[in-house]
Amino acid sequence: MIHEELEAAINEQINQELTASYNYLGMSTYFDVENLDGFANWMMMQSDEEKVHAMRLLQYLQDRGGKVVLNTIPSPETGYSNPLQVFKKALDTEIENTRSINKLYELALKLNDHATKSHLQWFLDEQVEEEKSIEDIIALLDRIGDDSAGLLYLNDKLGSRKAEAEA
Repeated sequence: MIHEELEAAINEQINQELTASYNYLGMSTYFDVENLDGFANWMMMQSDEEKVHAMRLLQYLQDRGGKVVLNTIPSPETGYSNPLQVFKKALDTEIENTRSINKLYELALKLNDHATKSHLQWFLDEQVEEEKSIEDIIALLDRIGDDSAGLLYLNDKLGSRKAEAEA
């Protein structure tokens, strides 16, 4: 049986992951409206990935005898001024996820829950990858500036992203 404080914290993380998924879905719709289907695809894949993260935590919590509590998810933002603004918001989302997972790991350490620490290690490693991929896109968008050819090139590049199972 999982400690009730850890159960509550994992539930918070599940809901945070689902909120991130919904936010990425909103970002995808922004790009779709802007006719940037590659960017839209990238954000849709990101949304799917966050759902997978939530489900991984949800299954773990159930496996440990915990009760899952799903909260209401606020509507995502869909109005942005440009792709750079969207990716800066995405980076903020990932930084917040990293902070939250770190806090969850620290709680598992404090409670001496080795199984949860082990389970969370994958998430810690994943967050490094998540932040770096978005930082790399932000760097490219900064370099592109107002160059539409560069934006279209990046749109094509991001459109080639495949789901984890397909990759």
